[in-house]
Amino acid sequence: MEEIAIPPSGESFANLMHSPAHAVGARKWLLMGSLTAVFFLLLALYAGVLGVLLPNQIQLLDPANKEGNLAIMFAITSVFSTLTTPIAGALSDRTRSRFGRRTPWIVIGALIGAASLFAVSQMHGFWAITGFWVAAAIALNSMQAAITTIVADRFPEHERGTVSGFVGAGMTAGLTAGTVVAGLMASNLVAAYGLFAAAIAVVCLLFVLLNPEPQAAVAEPAPFRLDSFLKSFWVSPRKYPDFGWAFLGRFTIYMGYQGIVTYLLYILQDHIHLSIEQANRTIAALSSVTFVALVISGFASGFLSDRIGRRKPLVFASSIIMGLALVAPLIMPTIEGMYVYAVLIGLGYGAFMSVDMALMTQVLPKREDGDESTGKDLGLLTTAINIPQIIAPVLAVMLLKATGNDYGALFIAAIVFVFAGSFFVWPIRSVK
Repeated sequence: MEEIAIPPSGESFANLMHSPAHAVGARKWLLMGSLTAVFFLLLALYAGVLGVLLPNQIQLLDPANKEGNLAIMFAITSVFSTLTTPIAGALSDRTRSRFGRRTPWIVIGALIGAASLFAVSQMHGFWAITGFWVAAAIALNSMQAAITTIVADRFPEHERGTVSGFVGAGMTAGLTAGTVVAGLMASNLVAAYGLFAAAIAVVCLLFVLLNPEPQAAVAEPAPFRLDSFLKSFWVSPRKYPDFGWAFLGRFTIYMGYQGIVTYLLYILQDHIHLSIEQANRTIAALSSVTFVALVISGFASGFLSDRIGRRKPLVFASSIIMGLALVAPLIMPTIEGMYVYAVLIGLGYGAFMSVDMALMTQVLPKREDGDESTGKDLGLLTTAINIPQIIAPVLAVMLLKATGNDYGALFIAAIVFVFAGSFFVWPIRSVK
């Protein structure tokens, strides 16, 4: 059982009920490593499935309409993902069980998600594939909402940069590893889906076994009322401007990032002019090259942000590097240009993911009524990632159709979004 940080005796019981159960000593490092492992495999799953396995599966069904079909699938999935994350976070805030608030959501979400993901490999029709992938996305996003909240639940603010550095490095390494594994296994979709499904189920079960949720005193939630529950999802940007700026910055940067990464396989085919076999091998090769940059950038930026006590300059710098990464394939539509993109996106995205997570936990609204809504609020900030998954692919297809499948125009639009988003972090006042 984790040790719990107890507030001084002079504090009220109300404050005690909302005091986080911070991990200390060996438990802290075990929890940090476990979080890193979960997010590594979760992002490996997302990268492998979204970037390689589903595009290959959709292309086999209907090569002529691959872009449009993929956009439809991702848009449908992202609608459910966007709704699921804050709702699951809010419900986990209200959950009271002998295993804690987050644990049931982690276990059940992982098991249902794994089963639904493997079912995708058995489907041979577009709507059947979409249906099971939606089920997997709902379950996995429910799990992710709960496990993301653990960063805020169990670590104090002054340690969250380091934690986010570890988690961010795991996430970025997962993006690389997932793409590499999926690219190498793309010829055997059943085995590839099965590997990702089994891995996420096992790592989540190990997480809750190794890191039992502490038995902290938590107030009983207010009686459930649907109208109050729904109203709680509105966070006024006037009352909580830092929350609004953080949401807007994350949203805009991901609009640019998602518009490119969704169609990376097709970019290699239609912009760099590789065959499908070459494109799959190249995805794996590019991801391997970026691995070192991703890991070093993630660890270094998280550690540095804690050392200097500043988040905003690092978020700004990382998003600028991401924008420069997108410039490379635009001016050099060659394999060499894609390698430059891979290195820079590794440096920029690795740093961004590491520091951005710490920043998000520090702009959460501090309500006067003491309402504990960490899961719900972090879920709302996660929609700043999910909503671009709905909008960006659709807008990308519209742009490609309007420009005669000119991927150069897509890169320009992505660059504008990423560069613009880098400036929205500066108005945040509660974080340096």
